[in-house]
Amino acid sequence: MTHRSERRGIHVDQSELLCTKGCGFYGNAAWHGLCSKCWREEYQRAGHKQIQEDHALAERLQREEEAAYASSHQGAAQPRSLPQHAIAPFSKFEERKTKEKSRKVNTVTKFFTPSAKTPPKKDSVPGEGQSTPSPSSSRQPVETDRTTQEFINFLKTLKPGREIFKQCRAFTESMAYKRDLSAEEQSEYVQDFYQNLSDRLHSHFKGSPERVESVMDEVERYMMTRLYEEVFCPETTDDEKKDLAVQKRIRALHWVTIEMLCVPVDEEIPEVSDNVVKAITDVIEMDSKRVPRDKLSCVTRCSKHIFNAIKTTKKEAASADDFLPTLIYIVLKANPPRLQSNIQYITRFCNPSRLMSGEDGYYFTNLCCAVAFIEKLDGQSLNLSTEEFELYMSGQVSPQRCQTAPSPAESGALSQMNERLDLLTGLGVRQERLMEGARRLESDLIDWRDGVQGVLERFPLETHPAASSMASSSAIDAENVENDLLPPPLQPQLFAG
Repeated sequence: MTHRSERRGIHVDQSELLCTKGCGFYGNAAWHGLCSKCWREEYQRAGHKQIQEDHALAERLQREEEAAYASSHQGAAQPRSLPQHAIAPFSKFEERKTKEKSRKVNTVTKFFTPSAKTPPKKDSVPGEGQSTPSPSSSRQPVETDRTTQEFINFLKTLKPGREIFKQCRAFTESMAYKRDLSAEEQSEYVQDFYQNLSDRLHSHFKGSPERVESVMDEVERYMMTRLYEEVFCPETTDDEKKDLAVQKRIRALHWVTIEMLCVPVDEEIPEVSDNVVKAITDVIEMDSKRVPRDKLSCVTRCSKHIFNAIKTTKKEAASADDFLPTLIYIVLKANPPRLQSNIQYITRFCNPSRLMSGEDGYYFTNLCCAVAFIEKLDGQSLNLSTEEFELYMSGQVSPQRCQTAPSPAESGALSQMNERLDLLTGLGVRQERLMEGARRLESDLIDWRDGVQGVLERFPLETHPAASSMASSSAIDAENVENDLLPPPLQPQLFAG
């Protein structure tokens, strides 16, 4: 069985949590080990490269089409130009790619440029009433209206609050027309908005990054509460499929013990057990939140409960090598709903500064590592042979937990438990005997009833009518039925004298 000193397959060097570009920020498995900043740069660079390749391909196809058309008309007296319908598709293709190339710049610019076509509404400005509901507001819960009012009240204290609200409202309303875009494109729109708004706030609140972060947190809460139904687990992704795969995988690994993962946690200690339960509750609660920051807070609280459980067990501060196996154990016990969808939602739409650094970013990166470990877990990771691992996965055998010499208190408890088990076994036997006797009695009653019914059928009951109606009448009217058999009374006789 696994020894606690062995950590093969579970240990992750802290440098592996950082961005592979070496920028010093935390990376993410969903971004191929890059931080959000480097990933966006790589994504944009790849997008520009793809546009250029498509543009070059369109030009090459157009030249080949022109050459083919010219070669097919070499014998004509007057060469004709290429028909307009043959050139039009490539011209339109080139125009479309040119527009796509400049989309990012135009998108960000129009969010921060007042539009003459949409005059400001009186009831949509902070300090002058409620905001005008968007077309999809009827489908939003009451939480959306409450969050909007809280956001308006927060912006009342800021000088640029009016402009911030206008831009955030315009952006969220514009996202309603981008439902058909891929999740990566939607994420890029949101992250571009975050970045540009953050840059503008930094120029306004010079020397106060904490103020900027507080404003960005409220912006994220307002925007993502309104956009949650449209961008969480969209149909354009395979997030739901991944959720089902992870849940099935975790259910298949129900046999993994705390000893196999080398988890330094003793759940027999009440305080440790309480922290384990709280950690499981927090990671499950993540799915009930709508704002990425709130989901991230659930991960942070879960991680802190894990550190407390390890510290209580070991009587010393927990290390990173202890934290990751314990986090894997908590995820296996909790089997959180829609785990992959929540991770992807946080990755795509959370304020990038929270994922790149700080304790939130560290804990979230470890959660991603834990999920990746569970997905790729094999026998070598648990110090098991391939045959043992397959037997456990198929359910043919169950792992035996490490047995240790029991303490005197444990021996007494075990002895008492065995006595209770013996008593329950005896009661079970007696109950079975009682039920067997009841079944025999029921059978005997049925036989007796059948026998009586047979006798009645062979010897039917015969009834005789009364001797006379008068006797019956006299018997009915008489006060003393027993005197009905006496002779009639004497009648007086008259004698002639």
